[in-house]
Amino acid sequence: MSTERSPAAAEKIRVLIVDDSASVRATLSAVLADDPQIEVMGTAADPYLAAEKIRREIPDVLFLDIEMPRMDGLTFLKKIMAQRPIPVVICSSLASEKSDVMMEALAAGAVDVITKPRVDTKQFLTDSRMLICDVAKAAAHARVKAGARREVRPVIEAKHFADVVIPPVSEARAASLKRSIPKTEPLVCIGASTGGTEALATVLSALPAASPPILIVQHMPEGFTAAFARRLDGFCAVTVKEAEDGDLVLPGRVLIAPGNHHMLMRRTASRYTVAIQEGPYVCRHRPSVDVLFRSAAQNAGANAMGVLLTGMGDDGARGLAEMKAMGSPTVAQDEATSIVFGMPREAIELGAAGKVLPLGKVAEEILRHAMAAAPAARIAS
Repeated sequence: MSTERSPAAAEKIRVLIVDDSASVRATLSAVLADDPQIEVMGTAADPYLAAEKIRREIPDVLFLDIEMPRMDGLTFLKKIMAQRPIPVVICSSLASEKSDVMMEALAAGAVDVITKPRVDTKQFLTDSRMLICDVAKAAAHARVKAGARREVRPVIEAKHFADVVIPPVSEARAASLKRSIPKTEPLVCIGASTGGTEALATVLSALPAASPPILIVQHMPEGFTAAFARRLDGFCAVTVKEAEDGDLVLPGRVLIAPGNHHMLMRRTASRYTVAIQEGPYVCRHRPSVDVLFRSAAQNAGANAMGVLLTGMGDDGARGLAEMKAMGSPTVAQDEATSIVFGMPREAIELGAAGKVLPLGKVAEEILRHAMAAAPAARIAS
């Protein structure tokens, strides 16, 4: 029988941590418990012990390791999703050989993946603290197969905006850029966070090989974006790869920003490339959607289409507004099909979304943009 909680405790996000490492359990517990919106309801060293705790009290969010004794995390995840779906966050090491397993976990229903916090450097632990707590709050938002989760509005702390990576332009300069950017072949910029891995799979798998170039920022840890790109490339008609500095933006090619690095668009005459660079977290993320969208607004103008998909927070909303101001068609995913309706909602409330569409209509809208923009680009050339 579950223990009755006080009204104050009921407001908190209840987290259960499942990991065979005592030090990881202790570090995660300390990081999460330090946030006033989160309550660590317990820890477990393996899935069997976790199942006993879940039978007594169902957590709002489960942090789950993959490699554990008695039963591996992936098997346990599949059992949870089949029997009593709850939001699950996979907590993994940085080892690249595990990245394909992480992709399988996301496909099986995990809402997000984080890297295990290390205590060897102060900066890493500081960054991990921020990201881990944000992921817990996003997961508590997430719709899983059992239905919609309760609303959890995060406390927004001080954060950097895109200005720390790309200087903003004045209204006069923006107007001048809008007039001077030449017509080019169309391209698309997409931003996503929690729930985005499967949302992007839905969109990209519906596109033909002859699609416009697509640049993507998906909030994902370093070491996992390459595996994510390989997974998408395996079943999509378009070519998908993790972006590298200087990569050409080409038709039929999808470039995904590497984890822990910002991705910017650059233009030389009518040719586009991407720049991969370090820098501060923007909107509490690196890579940041706002950084990509601002670079697209300033370098591509109306040639670029902006799309903001599922995710918590407000990363991408301001950048989408900047793209719209430069004449770009802009789209936000609707609430009904979003795993977490945070980022799209912020864009809609800001007036940045020209259209609000269900996920199943996004690929169609991308192709509509390509058809409308391509003739003008050919005439201009």
